[in-house]
Amino acid sequence: MGRGRVNAVELDGLDRETPWTGVRAVVAGFGVSGFAAADTLQHIGASVVVVDERDRSHYAEQADLLEVLGVDIRLGSGTTAQLPDDVDLVVTSPGWRPDTPLLVQAAERGVPVWSEVELAWRLRRADDAPWLVVTGTNGKTTTVQMLDAILRADGRRSAAVGNVGRPVVEAVMDDERYDVLAVELSSYQLHWTDSLSPLASVVLNVAPDHLDWHGGPEAYASAKGKAYQNTQIACVFNLEDPQTERLVEQADVIEGCRAIGFTLGVPAPSSLGLVEDVLADRAFVKERISNAAELARLADLGDDPPPHLVQNALAAAALARAYGVQPRAVRDGLRAFRIDEHRGAEVAVIDQVRWVDDSKATNPHAAAAALRGVEHAVWIAGGLAKGASFDDLVQGARSRLRAVVLIGADAEVVADALARHAPDVPVTRVNSSHTGLMDRVVEAAAGLAQAGDTVLLAPGCASMDQFVSYQDRGDQFAAAVLRRRDSSS
Repeated sequence: MGRGRVNAVELDGLDRETPWTGVRAVVAGFGVSGFAAADTLQHIGASVVVVDERDRSHYAEQADLLEVLGVDIRLGSGTTAQLPDDVDLVVTSPGWRPDTPLLVQAAERGVPVWSEVELAWRLRRADDAPWLVVTGTNGKTTTVQMLDAILRADGRRSAAVGNVGRPVVEAVMDDERYDVLAVELSSYQLHWTDSLSPLASVVLNVAPDHLDWHGGPEAYASAKGKAYQNTQIACVFNLEDPQTERLVEQADVIEGCRAIGFTLGVPAPSSLGLVEDVLADRAFVKERISNAAELARLADLGDDPPPHLVQNALAAAALARAYGVQPRAVRDGLRAFRIDEHRGAEVAVIDQVRWVDDSKATNPHAAAAALRGVEHAVWIAGGLAKGASFDDLVQGARSRLRAVVLIGADAEVVADALARHAPDVPVTRVNSSHTGLMDRVVEAAAGLAQAGDTVLLAPGCASMDQFVSYQDRGDQFAAAVLRRRDSSS
């Protein structure tokens, strides 16, 4: 390619078989996906600079490894303020907002900005595994893990990748050749992804979330809708969420791609749904006007599965069936599936009160789903609201609320909604700066709960104001509950 800037057309012509010698890439952010992107780019011959505001102590091992391979690692305060000179490409980590100065500078210079997912797609071989893409405000990880379990039950070499944990580019570059990839994508990842063409895709639901990052609900929904662009076989949508159908209608897809709905009601042709306790397919069967295939039963999901879990199963089944799995694989995969910690996990029962960890409920839509699964709740809520409103949640859940314990930077956002729509519900605020926060939260909740109640940690907010992650928040809650149980026994 010679000297001078590599233009976008030249970048478009590159793949994993073409040496990237001469391409100068900046990786913005040194988290899991940033490390994977930097490692891959240096492996294929690019000159790579990594920038991140966090200091070296957070990434010492990864930095040492990549520096040995010739990557320029720039860590610490101020390192992301200025885009380096003579840059051809920026690969950004998911959390970086579009108005971050370095990304604004890239746009002003005409430098392409890709997600690690975009990089992964461009590095696929022609005969590589197709992608089955899952996004949505809530239920992404559960659905992609269900999908992976179903694919494996059909004997396919599958991997769950993306926002679920393992970077997509790592799987694409793996020496192991997969049959299919179950890919979870967030709105952040989709914002910077443009060339993706999945075999099948689903937007599970769209509810207000990350509005501060995207700038408003329309931009957030538009980012989610990018999952449907260029889909080849099936765009799967939620018949109980009309916005997902509108996103399908707005998408430019490959000729012959079908719109496949899923519903908790009886399915019409070209959809999946419930016939009494049977998960039924009227989309991927012959003579679907009059026939349906039994895929599984509600009992295969456990005892009395909540509605949102059934929707996740139907969406996963639709994607798997679009890929071509047999009906029995749906049943076997769902039977083998086990829900992750922090997603409605029962921690303990103490004095006839259930303590449940749903710390993964990081927005009001997820918290509302968690509250619908209990009859009487002492609800633990609060954190970083990310610009979301709690009015609809409180209006829908007020009859179930025994009391509320509030934590976090945006506790008042939740408190204001409670004052407007459930003024009779007792509210206790726990000082976020106090050491032993979760012990105080558990003590407060125990004093409010009655026999038969559920104390539900479903904050409806992000965790980073007080905790390392939602997992850390859930772990601290569970530990505090178990300390209380052990001290009372």
